[in-house]
Amino acid sequence: MKGAGTDEAAIIEIIAHRTIAQRQLIKQAFKASFGKELADEMKSELTGHFEKVVLGLLMPAPVYDAHELHNAIKGLGTDEACLIEVLASRENQQIREIKATYKKEFGKDLEDDICSDTSGMFQRVLVSLLTANRDESEHVDAAKAKEDAKAIFDAGEARWGTDEVTFLTILCTRNKRQLVKVFEEYQKISNRDIEESIKREMSGNLEDVFLAIVRSIRNKPAYFAERLYKSMKGLGTTDSILIRVMVSRCEVDMLDIKAQFLKMYGKTLFSFIKGDCSGDYRNILVALCGGVN
Repeated sequence: MKGAGTDEAAIIEIIAHRTIAQRQLIKQAFKASFGKELADEMKSELTGHFEKVVLGLLMPAPVYDAHELHNAIKGLGTDEACLIEVLASRENQQIREIKATYKKEFGKDLEDDICSDTSGMFQRVLVSLLTANRDESEHVDAAKAKEDAKAIFDAGEARWGTDEVTFLTILCTRNKRQLVKVFEEYQKISNRDIEESIKREMSGNLEDVFLAIVRSIRNKPAYFAERLYKSMKGLGTTDSILIRVMVSRCEVDMLDIKAQFLKMYGKTLFSFIKGDCSGDYRNILVALCGGVN
């Protein structure tokens, strides 16, 4: 970075090929060696989407998620898609860490901020997810699954109007394996997939958050593969989604996401990124994606 110009290739080579833990150590060593914050230096050297990716990679996971949620809420308007993606896909412990980090970074309560920016049943689902109270055992109770499937059917397809609270209670608190069983039983009772019923019964943000919960429970890498595909297909790119998924998942389940992407869309994630992005931005995303395969 010193002197005129910036060697972006060197930045990509180092930042994109280290773990989050290693990047924290690099930040400490940089500060000790030069008396400056690495992130501040990067900000003054880089611009645009490339800068966003690099700065995101320098943050520990809960800090990154907290910043993404804060950006989704602050200012005019709300990026509901970001709130849904983060809160529907993180585990209990991750949500607890995000809440603590949010308080530390911004001096405010995440739940209060989300409540002041959302309303109705959508708000209630987000608040439920924020409690980080999902059962995380592996226990499956077949009788209870039948009961829950019947309750969801009675709350939606079987009646005029929809009792959304029943959907909330079951989808936000049962463990993953239990829910997979509930979805199987639901198919038997209703002759419909649970996702199809959610689309028929709900709309807008509420539909989106329930679908995200179901997809994330069923197959998290497939959920993120779909997020990536939708961020790039057609005209233009939704860079905020592309960046968030690549940064937040590169060390978690990127190999699985790539495999799902290929299976679902018949093309590699690499080829999509290559065709949709350019310059250093493309190069760093390709590095995070882990190359051609």
